[in-house]
Amino acid sequence: MKDITNHKLCNAVLSSVSGIQVNKPDISNDIVVGVACVILVGLFLLQRVGTDKVGCIFAPIALTWFLSIGAIGVYNVIVHNPAVVRAFSPHYIITYFIHERKSAWVSLGGIVLSITGTETLFADISHFSATPIQVAFTFLVFPCLLASYIGQAAYLTKFPEHVDQTFYKSIPSAIYWPIFVVATISAVIASQATISATFSIIKQAQALGCFPRVKIVHTSSKIFGQIYIPEINWILMVLCVVITAGFQKTTQIGNAYGLAVIAVMLVTTVLMILIMLLVWTSNIILIVTFASTFLLVELVYLSSVLFKVDQGGWAPLVIAAIFLIVMYVWHYGTVKRYEFEMQSKVSMGWILGLGPSLGLVRVPGIGFIYTELAHGVPPIFSHFVTHLPALHSVVLFVCIKYLPVNRVPTEERFLIRRIGPKEFFLYRCVVRYGYKDLHKKDENFEQNLVKNLVEYVHTQSSPEPASESTDADYNKVASYSHNIHSQSDPACSTFSASYRGDNDDEVDVQLTETFTSESILSERSTKVPQIKQVLCASHDDEGSEDESEFLARANEDGIVHIMGDVLLRCKSESNLLKRIAVNHIYAFLRRICRENSATLNIPHESLFSIGQVYLV
Repeated sequence: MKDITNHKLCNAVLSSVSGIQVNKPDISNDIVVGVACVILVGLFLLQRVGTDKVGCIFAPIALTWFLSIGAIGVYNVIVHNPAVVRAFSPHYIITYFIHERKSAWVSLGGIVLSITGTETLFADISHFSATPIQVAFTFLVFPCLLASYIGQAAYLTKFPEHVDQTFYKSIPSAIYWPIFVVATISAVIASQATISATFSIIKQAQALGCFPRVKIVHTSSKIFGQIYIPEINWILMVLCVVITAGFQKTTQIGNAYGLAVIAVMLVTTVLMILIMLLVWTSNIILIVTFASTFLLVELVYLSSVLFKVDQGGWAPLVIAAIFLIVMYVWHYGTVKRYEFEMQSKVSMGWILGLGPSLGLVRVPGIGFIYTELAHGVPPIFSHFVTHLPALHSVVLFVCIKYLPVNRVPTEERFLIRRIGPKEFFLYRCVVRYGYKDLHKKDENFEQNLVKNLVEYVHTQSSPEPASESTDADYNKVASYSHNIHSQSDPACSTFSASYRGDNDDEVDVQLTETFTSESILSERSTKVPQIKQVLCASHDDEGSEDESEFLARANEDGIVHIMGDVLLRCKSESNLLKRIAVNHIYAFLRRICRENSATLNIPHESLFSIGQVYLV
């Protein structure tokens, strides 16, 4: 998608700006390229504002553009050659291939450009549902584009020498400059849609562990899909300026763009076949029909654009190869780290066997141990207690999750459970944020978490299921799933954990919360009180009050944030390619991507990082 974005942006903006040379032939090509680069830089600088701020002007301009080119196309057909509509007959394309042969085959690569742009339609799904997009494309976009192409063909039958600037040459002189302005603005709008599509792809790839961690900024509090990624934005800007200034001609950029689009279409078809076969389990006749139809067309077009690899088509291949290596290596490292976390997860039986002191000196204070596991004890805990002689008197495993709602109220943010007997003072907390909530701006995060922990103690919640005697605990595999049933209002979030032992007996623990975009309804109906208010309240259970006082004293002694830092290294017997990928490329990507401590805004002075080396 990124190489498509680069070439689409460059081609759209440069081709629209180059129209100025039609009426002003004395303007040099260097000036046109410079103006195109300035427009591109300005477009990327505006991305941080968000499309919701300027999106209101997109629809009127796009509507004006499509109606204008459709009307101009009809005008050219009527004025220059109405007989051009006979080109719809298959007879002419057959005759063309019989007489021209190789030239006709190569020309298919140029025809590809007439269907490009449709691959970015899915970017609008962040703003609209599928139905309005289908209606708009069927009854507005497609007819207007078809009329424009037919009109240009009619114009060329009389003026074949104008083939390089057919669109601008075919515009009546009376409306040339207004159409030029609309064309330039429309090119910018089309480029905006492509940039938004790239941001969406990167976000999805990062969620799947296929792309390094980058900063994702949600620019709208109402629409979840409107995002801005600063790092990707600047990389795209540099690549677009380099390609525009390097190629300077729309012909080479068009060749690169055509090859990128056909390659994406081919990959999409192959993936769709796999989905039909493995996920949908469709009828084999339907799969064969679909595959033969689409692959036949796309392979024919691909064979034609391959003739233009040396004429600019090499650019998307190089860019795609670089990002394929980055994504594959990062995904490989992410999978290996996850496997290490799951295989090395600490069993509850081992923890219970250590006793309340966990075999260590319990020093005053609270330790927040951050983990991606919503259930189960992460391996950094065993690494910590094995190599250090002391542990905080209260330990809280913190798992931060982001939900597809704009905000989660502070009083409804924390889901807390106890691990083992209460004398162990081990707890787990799932912290929930909306996409407009920023953890780094949560200045009272620590105290809010402690307040909720004290409140949890007063609710006398049952401890997390654990077996104190069976060996099956050492082999448990925990899985965490969080499903969002997305509706306009309300939405529903379900957190569930499943433990399975060697005997396939399964115990499910489910915490369910129902919430709207404005507030979340949970088991608690009142705001969590301050710690001092909790301690002053009277309770029937003296043990609960003692535990609350203990937590308050631990909070006064200080809080330390503990994070794991797993480093991947290849074994000595690994081959050269694997050593390069893991020891160098993956290590480099980890150094330049955003650290978890920065993302979570953990204060440096209270951060304790535990390093582990995992050999793959």
